[in-house]
Amino acid sequence: MTTAADSYGPVTVTAELDAPLSRWLWLIKWILAIPHYIVLFFLWIAFLLVSLIAFFAILFTERYPRALFDFNLGVLRWSWRVSYYAHGVLGTDRYPPFSLGPEPGYPARLDVAYPERLSRGLVLVKWWLLAIPHYLVIGIFTGAGHARWCGVGLIGLLALIAVVTLAFTAKYPRDLFDLVVGLNRWVLRVTAYAALMTDEYPPFRLDMGGEERTTAL
Repeated sequence: MTTAADSYGPVTVTAELDAPLSRWLWLIKWILAIPHYIVLFFLWIAFLLVSLIAFFAILFTERYPRALFDFNLGVLRWSWRVSYYAHGVLGTDRYPPFSLGPEPGYPARLDVAYPERLSRGLVLVKWWLLAIPHYLVIGIFTGAGHARWCGVGLIGLLALIAVVTLAFTAKYPRDLFDLVVGLNRWVLRVTAYAALMTDEYPPFRLDMGGEERTTAL
């Protein structure tokens, strides 16, 4: 079992590469995950509405209401688990739970440290202006805009290469796992920042998988 973890800031992304993995289940995981996609469609609508409410709360009180923060964190956790299972990494055959909670037994985990105070000034600009350089980068990772290969972003392409390799060798390449988790970690950090959940600017740094490290690429 391979572990990938991030401990550099308020956003902690952890993943474990399950072994053995089915050689062919990845072909239908996206179908099996359809119930999750339906639920997540509505959860993300709620996520956007909650973020709007949080925007005004932070602007007037410098605080992100804890119940709203926990809900949005739950949506991010749920999304990361489904992505890890169905398309973003394909690193487990364990079906993701229908849950907003932390689910510590699942191989894909996410946490964001709750901020006691947030800047009123930053809340006005960080989600659209300050995050623009990161949006350009993660657009390539996720396939947003025109940065696409066969309709998918870099993350999807690398995950596909990994599972095709798995189909022929029965092994998910460790180097690809580390890289794909690192790319997803970058995306999740930026998402949490843009969703006003932290004032700490995401680093322009690819922290890849493996054990927790003191240095990064």
